[in-house]
Amino acid sequence: MGYLTFLIDNYDQLPAAGMVFVHGSRWAWHNDHGEYDNAALLGALNMSAALQPWGYHNLRCDWSVGTCPATQPAQGSLELQLQSVLEPWSARMASDVALPRALAALFGHDPRDVHALLGRNDPVRAQCCAQFVVARPNAWQHSRDEYVALRQWLLDGMNPRPGRKNSAAPADDRVAGRILSYIWHILFVKHSAVRPEGELAPGMVDLDRLNRVACPNAQECYCRLYGRCGLERCSVGTCKGEYIVPPEFKVPERVMRG
Repeated sequence: MGYLTFLIDNYDQLPAAGMVFVHGSRWAWHNDHGEYDNAALLGALNMSAALQPWGYHNLRCDWSVGTCPATQPAQGSLELQLQSVLEPWSARMASDVALPRALAALFGHDPRDVHALLGRNDPVRAQCCAQFVVARPNAWQHSRDEYVALRQWLLDGMNPRPGRKNSAAPADDRVAGRILSYIWHILFVKHSAVRPEGELAPGMVDLDRLNRVACPNAQECYCRLYGRCGLERCSVGTCKGEYIVPPEFKVPERVMRG
């Protein structure tokens, strides 16, 4: 909500150098740093290099959370629908299953129309956890009114009354927030980078190209964003020693004690 309010309130005066959107806490389990320290990450961030390829970049390079790995099932798959029934407490499952209809609603389609939904084998790959840089021209790919509408989608989801819109965001803000974290790159990546080749229809996106942009090679990402180049023991989605998911998804006490 805060990101959208900033874009709406400052739309005509967005910073020419670009913008960094991060959470309010310095330490968080998902910060892609050995000590989970966002201040250290931001101190090392090469913003111009981060923006150079596509005008947008998630601040995470490691793929251990999010939907980048090919082993993650598509959000519209029967597998996830079944898992969401078996794990009704899981906000992640709920948000994954809700994503196809949310995308349809947000991009002007009827979420009840099955032809407007993601296919069962069409995954949206995305990095966790809604911290990113974006260039001003990329933010201006959408009008202020479109950001107002997106914020209203979230606000409508908070409305507990019987008249709540069917196309509104899920009432659980954990689910709605996770859905939004899946679509920042869809909004902000340079549109020309993800259009289908030879496609003239405005607004069309090549999902495979979008997924490749959303999940860059971890070794290249660490070098481009943070100057940590020449890392060894890397696979496509991780470089050993750079980041590990902490136990129970909590910042270790030794870090908090300093």
